[in-house]
Amino acid sequence: MNGAVVIGGDSRALGIARSLGRRGIPVWVVCEGDYLVAGRSRYATRSLEWPGEPDGAAYLLALAEDEGADGWTLYATSDETSALVARNHAALDERFQLTTPDWSAFRWAYDKRLTNELAESVGVAHPWTLHPASRSELETAELSFPLILKPALKQELNRFTYDKAWPVHTRAELLRRYDEACSLVPSDQVMLQQLIAGGGESQYSFGAACIDGRPFAWVTARRTRQYPVDFGHSSSFVESVENEAVERDARRLLGEIRYSGLVEVEFKRDPDTGEYSVLDINPRLWTWHTLGRRAGVDFPYLAWLAGQGEPPPETAARPDVRWMRVGTDVLSAAAMMRAGGLSFRDYLRSFRRPLELAVFARDDPRPGLAAAPLLVSRMLRRLPVLFMGSARRAVRLAGRGSSPR
Repeated sequence: MNGAVVIGGDSRALGIARSLGRRGIPVWVVCEGDYLVAGRSRYATRSLEWPGEPDGAAYLLALAEDEGADGWTLYATSDETSALVARNHAALDERFQLTTPDWSAFRWAYDKRLTNELAESVGVAHPWTLHPASRSELETAELSFPLILKPALKQELNRFTYDKAWPVHTRAELLRRYDEACSLVPSDQVMLQQLIAGGGESQYSFGAACIDGRPFAWVTARRTRQYPVDFGHSSSFVESVENEAVERDARRLLGEIRYSGLVEVEFKRDPDTGEYSVLDINPRLWTWHTLGRRAGVDFPYLAWLAGQGEPPPETAARPDVRWMRVGTDVLSAAAMMRAGGLSFRDYLRSFRRPLELAVFARDDPRPGLAAAPLLVSRMLRRLPVLFMGSARRAVRLAGRGSSPR
């Protein structure tokens, strides 16, 4: 039986390993960086270490040619590894069944500047955005605050790319934060964007498995809570819903670029206009994709079937199914309760069934037991990188024997 190679070790990769492993499909988990929880799963028949760029494509081809993974399905779970697969699509497609599109489609999702162009071209609402050519442009531009500074690409871990967005409320704050952002990423990758009011309860997503721009399996969801609350690193509580506007606009975007593979399209509802503005297109499996299994759409398995030449019939996820990452959702809910935005009674209602947990599973307990210590270890290792600004700068300073100023 053809198996699967999964690049990544976080809860997304864990969900893939469980989806396929429960069906007897062999899964090799190639743990990326300090994400290791998926490698602890009983359904990971082999746990390997990702070499990173520039050796990643050669490493994958060696797995196919020398290790017996020829014809297997390849899943990349991060922006960086997905981009590597997209850039090496022709060579990898000869050996693997891919769940990532080629670069011609992928680039519209990977580069947030192009995402806005795509939305504009097909008539999908998106936040007002400025790509400042220089600091002096920001000094004189007519602006209406609050706004956010946002990286167009996430090629390297640093304070800016980790936080995803920096809110600014005055011109002085904007200029100070712009200077800081330009010290971490190239200036042409810094975007200034409208801040749409509202938190996770205003954010919606369309997740899908597609062939040539046509979804054959999909879910529409409200990302009700996230952590941190204002600009979440990831969702903490998600509910499947029905939302025709979100589904319509997501299909329009994916159809225009003839997207093939797994994808999530993020939207936010503007309370002033009622419009759903597209925020991001994530060209990979998303954090909460295991909600789909509870809702009748098991995305990793359906993508595997499609790769074996057995595309399933079109399937939509059931509404009113929930997904929770307990560890971060407790923190998110506590912050919302302190602010008066959530009652304890409503929080308890979050646990009603059907409910899928991000990490814990009765038939696969080891990842759940390992999750907390692995998270603490990962955060401790990242503190120097986030404090100094970027991994590259941290290495450079260490090599000079210098300390940050």
